Amino acid sequence: MENIIQYIEALIFASEQSVEIYDIKQVVRDALEYELTSDEIENAIQTIEHKYSDELYAIQLYHINNGYQFLTKKKYNKIVNQLQIHRSKKKLSQAALETLAIIAYKQPITKLEIEQIRGVSCDYSIQKLLEKDLIHISGKSEAVGKPLLYGTSKMFMDYFGINTTADLPKLKDIISEEQSIGEATA
Repeated sequence: MENIIQYIEALIFASEQSVEIYDIKQVVRDALEYELTSDEIENAIQTIEHKYSDELYAIQLYHINNGYQFLTKKKYNKIVNQLQIHRSKKKLSQAALETLAIIAYKQPITKLEIEQIRGVSCDYSIQKLLEKDLIHISGKSEAVGKPLLYGTSKMFMDYFGINTTADLPKLKDIISEEQSIGEATA
């Protein structure tokens, strides 16, 4: 098929989240009635990666969360960060950040379990995180009442540039002895 590289490039560029090879196959088949092989897609992606590795471009194709996404090159982070600061009127509250961290490290987790860890109600924080698509409902618990289970979303993975939750910083690396609760061990 002619111009397949441009079609794949446009598809990845237009997506707000990383696009997996399977999704590229499906979209091309549905939109263009053409069946691409995984090899054709991977070859096109390599061509696109090579093209955007040139210093002429401020963006680059990255492999994130088992898919591909265009992101700004690191050398332009300062200016992009300034834009984000300028637009950051809708930041997450401290409570929402704490709730998000608990969900990220303990998922799948119920609202009750989150509230037991935080010690306060988290209805509002969970609602805001769902609205911002940073978490999703991942099922129902087998506990009494079958409460909803929450987990991090694909948007969360894309935002933090990780492939799996295993890529999150280890808690032992974050928490220093001064921040720990309880008796120190000798």
